[in-house]
Amino acid sequence: MKWTANGLVAAALAVVPASTFAQDSSDPIIIPIHNWSSQIVMSNVVGQIFEEMGNHVEYVTTDSQAVYESVRLGDVHLEMEVWEGAFGKSFREALEKGGLHDAGDHDAVTREDWWYPAWTKESCPGLPSWEALNECAAAFATPETGDKGRFLGGPVDWLKHDQERVDSLDMNFVVVNAGSAAALWAEIGAAEADKKPVVVFNWTPNFAEAVWPGEFVEFPQWVDGCDVDPAVGPNPDATYDCGNPANGYLKKAAWDGFEEKWPAAYNVLTQISFTNAQIAEMAKLVDIDEMEPEEAAEVWLEDNQDLWRPWVDGAS
Repeated sequence: MKWTANGLVAAALAVVPASTFAQDSSDPIIIPIHNWSSQIVMSNVVGQIFEEMGNHVEYVTTDSQAVYESVRLGDVHLEMEVWEGAFGKSFREALEKGGLHDAGDHDAVTREDWWYPAWTKESCPGLPSWEALNECAAAFATPETGDKGRFLGGPVDWLKHDQERVDSLDMNFVVVNAGSAAALWAEIGAAEADKKPVVVFNWTPNFAEAVWPGEFVEFPQWVDGCDVDPAVGPNPDATYDCGNPANGYLKKAAWDGFEEKWPAAYNVLTQISFTNAQIAEMAKLVDIDEMEPEEAAEVWLEDNQDLWRPWVDGAS
């Protein structure tokens, strides 16, 4: 079946007269798009809800770190996935400057760090300890890395500070950056056939956790400040000598002018809260079911009306 643009959502919202919503500006709400599936689909989900409420929406491709400065300045108007581990520092810096604010948490708990599929333990039974991983480094060596282990990180612009961690913990690994999230999944899929040990960057919520059981590497526990203060963490001379938060937040951020300019849309934005399972399903529609993000958002909204309809009703 070929879905018509916003057809499913339009039908679902047809019973709500546009006149019941608070008056929003006719200017477009600008939503940033990054380079991982859940963020893209979630942004389309929210954008389609805003559109059916009578708002205009534009999507712009934006760097996932620089976006907080863009929100602060009002160049884009919200961010749906503020991951504590990846973007907490950029978010805090923007908050301190002023111009954006915390628009509430999702129910989802996040984690993003070095990860390995379950079969890897056969080659390195001391896992998930990072010290055990380091002792097993040769098992992860490739012609590209010589006698050192290979860690496949995310794209460079994700700024995960993997090299700083390798240096601060004196790990016998070489960091190689994937060009995209798809390259990470391809690495795991290629290793699955012969159960080759691999260690890659991964995160939750994510469709991959349902496809390839695995575990995160346990580094020294995250303590606030270990990313900026050498005195925090086991290495007194270096930063990033710790893992990422194991129970990180997933927040929404909004431009300070959003509520005044689009009051009904802002009301909905503050009510929105997704779980790990719901976000994983959004990503699955693209990464496994191979839908385009716009179609995935339509299907997700049709299947989850009981969740989001009260948010819209609450804005009337």
